[in-house]
Amino acid sequence: MKGTNFSNPTGFILLGFSDQPQLEMILLLVVSVVYVLTLVGNTAIILVSYLNPKLHKPMYFFLSNLSFLDLCFTTSIVPQMLWNLKGSEKTISYSGCVIQLYVALGLGSTECILLTVMAYDRFNAICRPLHYGVIMHWKLLQCLAAVAWISGFVESTVQTILVFQLPLCSHHRVDDFMCEEPALIKIACVNTTFLENELSIAIVLYVVIPLGLILVSYSCIARSVLRIKSAKGRRKAFGTCGSHLLVVVLFFGTIISVYIQPKSKYTQNHSKFLTLFYTVVTPSLNPLIYTLRNKEVKWALRQLLGRDPHQGEM
Repeated sequence: MKGTNFSNPTGFILLGFSDQPQLEMILLLVVSVVYVLTLVGNTAIILVSYLNPKLHKPMYFFLSNLSFLDLCFTTSIVPQMLWNLKGSEKTISYSGCVIQLYVALGLGSTECILLTVMAYDRFNAICRPLHYGVIMHWKLLQCLAAVAWISGFVESTVQTILVFQLPLCSHHRVDDFMCEEPALIKIACVNTTFLENELSIAIVLYVVIPLGLILVSYSCIARSVLRIKSAKGRRKAFGTCGSHLLVVVLFFGTIISVYIQPKSKYTQNHSKFLTLFYTVVTPSLNPLIYTLRNKEVKWALRQLLGRDPHQGEM
């Protein structure tokens, strides 16, 4: 076929929101502000978790991992996105697209596993409080974090290799603001049934099963909390889990909406906003969620900023 080029392209055109130029200007401002908040918020969480001895606990070890992950995740996407939003050219190089897909997919998969590990930590803290210190020892924490990071990038390596082995159509126009797997599959000039089936398996392994394990953990946590007789004790127990559960709902909710939905032009446009939410907005909300709902983090932040931690409690 003459209209098709099966050779590797020199680059891609990321269509993004180019059909709505006024929206692009708004997004340029909003995404810039949100990105700065993401950098500041997540860096603050990492610093207080590392510098304050009172936060040298399993929950904050995993929280600092999540914050570092969110910093890397948004940085793999937002700078390129801002560059494309402010200019008429919406291009990304072939190698840049490969790297972006590999890093973003790896970090996204890692976050799915890491949130599951954090649910396991909360399960042990609430359901096995007397054995918590013995179960969640330092070596186990390191192993669980390593499993999350390694498994995420193993999955990303497989997916990236399979995607970029596909013969691509000559126009190289990706209907998204980033190099994301579903959008890249759509510009392939061959039957992609195998890859779509393989992606479905990956979604089950990295989204459905982790989410199922989180729900099982929280059903056990809910039963244990309801057995607590004092209202204050129940509030404290729910308070330690509420932030994590809210992050899980935001992240997994948008991921499922993007990857498990009917194919149509409407849902593709809808998908861009959902992708924007979990790649840009959610990482900026995570530090806010954990700070507002966690007295220990607020206390440590005040101490880091040189303020009296007891101010405002009087």
